Amino acid sequence: MTRAGTVAAFDRTTRRSGTIERLLADALALVDGFSTQSPVYDGLPSSLVDADFVPAAELNVRLFFQFWLDGNEPSEDDTRPLVERAVSLVHDGMPLDEVLRNYRTAVDFLWSQLPTTASPTGRAALAEIGRPLSEYLSLMTARIAVACVEDARRRPWDELERRRGIVDALLAGRDPVDWMGDPAVPVADAFVVTVIRPGDPGPGTLTDLRHRIHDLPGAFLRRDISGWTALIPIDPGGDSTAVIDQLSARLAPGFARETPPLLWIGVSPAPTRAAIPAALAEARVVAELGRCPTRSDIICRRQDLRMEYAVAVDASVRTELASVLEPLADQPVLAETLGVFFANECNQNAAARLLFVHRNTITYRLARIAELTGYDPQRPTEAMTLSAARTAQLLESKGFSA
Repeated sequence: MTRAGTVAAFDRTTRRSGTIERLLADALALVDGFSTQSPVYDGLPSSLVDADFVPAAELNVRLFFQFWLDGNEPSEDDTRPLVERAVSLVHDGMPLDEVLRNYRTAVDFLWSQLPTTASPTGRAALAEIGRPLSEYLSLMTARIAVACVEDARRRPWDELERRRGIVDALLAGRDPVDWMGDPAVPVADAFVVTVIRPGDPGPGTLTDLRHRIHDLPGAFLRRDISGWTALIPIDPGGDSTAVIDQLSARLAPGFARETPPLLWIGVSPAPTRAAIPAALAEARVVAELGRCPTRSDIICRRQDLRMEYAVAVDASVRTELASVLEPLADQPVLAETLGVFFANECNQNAAARLLFVHRNTITYRLARIAELTGYDPQRPTEAMTLSAARTAQLLESKGFSA
């Protein structure tokens, strides 16, 4: 090939690479923008969409586009988080054919949406996607199927089914009499109910967490659309604090050191089996209270969030309190000042230092807040209302849902 031909071929390759990289960015934006509230995603089956959907989909997209670009199959290490996730879904009762069907459904969804945002060059490139996409799908479904078959050979599936029946009964407030009597699956009389809500986990994060909790003797887990629910036994004569400390220690490697946290765990003790449904409701609320304000602590307990809990559990109270701060909606400087003022225990000097203004400026702004809202942040009782209103506003803005 002549030098001119070589340069032209290089230019074509470069342009093709740039086009595919732009399509990759569009695909990642489509995944990152996922919301169950958006009609764009209405066609996705509910069993496909769980707390690990976004990081798993992002990894799938990146691996496929890399395969499309260079033609090299992703290694087994590359795809391990996706394969392990599929195996864990089968553990939780999802049939293997549904796991694989959901995989194809997600792929069909992405490639049906990409042409709507792609440039003319990108749409032309998508016409070439058939063969590499088919090869990638075949590779992934084969690896998932092989892993699930191998796992089935190693695991006693009747025990897994029994464990699922027990946890479903306990969480619903029923005595799991139909599943009792097997010494291989002991059922404690008291538990710490644990609800896991993810923040921005990477691929495989929730699977790793599941394994860590599953290894606790006598623990039960159930997957739900938002994360995981676990029942961790309290030994006879023991107390819930020791169990929670044990849970914290088990999660410390790889989770506790992340800032912000990868996830939040709401915990609530159930001293009897009959108390489990009420403890589950409480654990769900405190887990959400960790996620919505993005607390730095992974473990969330009601006793550490008494005021926030009181605001959170009553939707009408939450809405009413959030309305207190509506006069500050177009006053971002005042809203920021109020937040910094409360975060520094109502210390005006500290707030002034953090905001790089004179103390008198803080005093003026607080007076304006009192004038606009009717509540003076320098009066303790009125400051309590404003603080509760800020909590309510934050929860509403973060889509709090118990």
